[in-house]
Amino acid sequence: MDPPAHADACAEMMSSSEPWLTLGRTREKALELLSRPDRESYVALRDGRVAGLVVLCMQGAFVGYIQTVCVAADSRGQGIGSRLIEFAEARILAETPNVFMCVSSFNTSAKRLYLRLGYQIVGELRDYIIAGQSEILLRKTIGPLGRAPARG
Repeated sequence: MDPPAHADACAEMMSSSEPWLTLGRTREKALELLSRPDRESYVALRDGRVAGLVVLCMQGAFVGYIQTVCVAADSRGQGIGSRLIEFAEARILAETPNVFMCVSSFNTSAKRLYLRLGYQIVGELRDYIIAGQSEILLRKTIGPLGRAPARG
């Protein structure tokens, strides 16, 4: 992502759509996330406009964590989200054999997509962000953590 050119569009896209609306995430919080030096942010462009984004965390206990996937409202249903996840998986699996992400329990369409893409539910964090809802921890793996990733 070229932060000056894309960060505003990405922050607006995130703060005006689910699950961020229900989670109470503001445009300012989205901008904070997108400017974090310990995160990698990538955008999908369509006709020169931001059509989607993905944010990765390649450090910490869950190295290979897809923190955010967001697709612009007018670009949904066109495979952009799936392609962003595919890109993120390739980036992550080049370094570690596991890909993690969370999905909010109320975000049923995203959960369906992730399960269809081969993710498995490995945990549930009840009342983690908002009361009465859970964050579902998902994992896709090509082997145990001790396995060296395939280089190619």
